[in-house]
Amino acid sequence: MVELQDIFNTVTPNSLSKDQWKAYYAIKNCRTEAIGSHVDHCKSCGHIDVSYNSCRNRHCPKCQGSKQREWVNNQLDKLLSVNYYHVVFTLPQKLNAVIYQNQKVLYDLLLKTAGNTIMELTKDRKYLGAKTGVTTVLHTWGQNLSFHPHVHCIVPGGGLTVNNRFIDKKKFFIPVKVLSRKFRGKFLFFLKKSWKNNELKFYNEAERYSLELNFLDLLDSLYNEEWVSYCKKPFCQAKDVVSYLGHYTHRVAISNSRLLKIEDGAVTFRWKDYRDKRVKLMKLDTNEFVRRFLLHILPSGFKRIRHYGLLAGRNIKKLVLCMKLTKIVSVVKLVIKGNTCPICGSVMVFSKLLYSYPRGP
Repeated sequence: MVELQDIFNTVTPNSLSKDQWKAYYAIKNCRTEAIGSHVDHCKSCGHIDVSYNSCRNRHCPKCQGSKQREWVNNQLDKLLSVNYYHVVFTLPQKLNAVIYQNQKVLYDLLLKTAGNTIMELTKDRKYLGAKTGVTTVLHTWGQNLSFHPHVHCIVPGGGLTVNNRFIDKKKFFIPVKVLSRKFRGKFLFFLKKSWKNNELKFYNEAERYSLELNFLDLLDSLYNEEWVSYCKKPFCQAKDVVSYLGHYTHRVAISNSRLLKIEDGAVTFRWKDYRDKRVKLMKLDTNEFVRRFLLHILPSGFKRIRHYGLLAGRNIKKLVLCMKLTKIVSVVKLVIKGNTCPICGSVMVFSKLLYSYPRGP
């Protein structure tokens, strides 16, 4: 089966940023002798297993499974017995160049605006009249690896009033047009503020936006567009929410399962065209494929998963109160096991690191 690592081994890209080079090197050498190996042993039968180290880079498709299971397990304690909704906020394509050149500032703004939009609207009695919670996850890619920044949000269909009464809405409580227009207004307000504070840099085709008149023209054109936001159907059970969201939290730009072949200097992969809802094949030159993948390497230390309102860490007491008011039934957690012994089936235990080379050039 073709893997992303196989493609990386055929290409040496140029002009990479520090973060891109770090991710490229990690994925290329994941579970190979280049980054060392370690020993696991079985306490039951004494079997010893030597294996290569994982790179643990968050953009590596090989290293996300265990992190996803661990994240999902940690979220099970935060579930409420209400409907949950999946809301998506998308930015207009004409902002792509500005966003890519200012990733840390504008990705942060995108997540914060999405979370605050929902938190602000749910306080309005017309929609909910209570404080709810939001989990936001940043994605920057489309199915064909194009640059497409958007945010996935999971929103519980209920919240806590100022007098500590819990309100539960059976149907989604905020019209999509209201969501998209509030999001548009808040994002553009803070985008303009960032420009005035000289927090934004402009290069190449976006350099003209360093002039105030051109930047204000851009804002005017964006205000006149309808921005894309949508909400999916509610989940049947609360526990399904975390499992569903887990697929989004630790997803990378393309999984190995979508890669079909490398042939004659080109990569063929599956992608879903959401315009006609069909799965299609795309063929890209290997250099172009790697270039597109590396567009989605996040700035070092950037948190792409964030919690707001009742789901924020500082509001844990309010969340516990909501659980009591909704008479939440405790969810049985998954048992996360390590590698199992091929001889007796017991869990293998880490013994020692044999050697480990630096994870960079």
